[in-house]
Amino acid sequence: MTVAVVTDSTAYLPPEEVSRYGIRVVPVTVVVGGREFLDGAQISASAVLRESAVTTSRPSPERFLEVYEAAALDGADGVVSVHLSGAMSGTVEAARLAASSASLPVEVVDSRSVGMGLGFAVSAAAFSASLGEPLSAVALAARRCAGGTFSFFYVDTLEYLRRSGRISAAAGLIGSALAVKPLLHVSGGSVSVLEKVRTASRALSRLEDLAVVAAGDEGVNLGVQHLGAGERAARLVERLRSRVPKVGAVWVGEIGAAIGVHTGPGVVGVTVSPA
Repeated sequence: MTVAVVTDSTAYLPPEEVSRYGIRVVPVTVVVGGREFLDGAQISASAVLRESAVTTSRPSPERFLEVYEAAALDGADGVVSVHLSGAMSGTVEAARLAASSASLPVEVVDSRSVGMGLGFAVSAAAFSASLGEPLSAVALAARRCAGGTFSFFYVDTLEYLRRSGRISAAAGLIGSALAVKPLLHVSGGSVSVLEKVRTASRALSRLEDLAVVAAGDEGVNLGVQHLGAGERAARLVERLRSRVPKVGAVWVGEIGAAIGVHTGPGVVGVTVSPA
């Protein structure tokens, strides 16, 4: 069976990973002043941070259906479509609506994550598909990877997350938390405040410690993402390489507009995923 793998642009996969496996990426829509742009293709995170009226929108079911049907025309017998958490976006629901109308079997997977937490699950599915495994096995590979993945991140301020409504679980911390350096994580498919630290340097050190504990003694892949904080990200990667005993792939990259609008500049995130 030939299985195509589809995801959305918030996976922020390395370009070489996309081309290696032929992963199909559907962009999330970023709306600036009433004008629509495709995440990654038409607008950058730095551009949206200069705007005051910015929102994001899921891809339409019709767009997903186009991608599924294109995969069928290219010889796919089925599709596994892996997306950012349904608790954060309607993207996965749009994919499910499209799947119900597709001419070939489509298994939609809610990663319950975002960024490289989603990306590693997509990569696991793509690797499974490259081995010629059936649709159910490819979807299971994505779910297993997502279930064993941990994502932590530091933001300079909670203001961007507060404005976008992405920290409802931490509503009681608004106000006091804005004066500290928060550490957050993805838990149960949503973003929540994990700890509050007084300085940026201590927060980044704690971010490193959390990743090391999550990695343990098992083989893991690591992902480090940032927005306008390349030096911070590089130092974190160097430290993790020295402290994590069994490191496989290491992905480093800058997030795009669809996520950057919610985190703001200075964010640094680390994802620990089973190798």
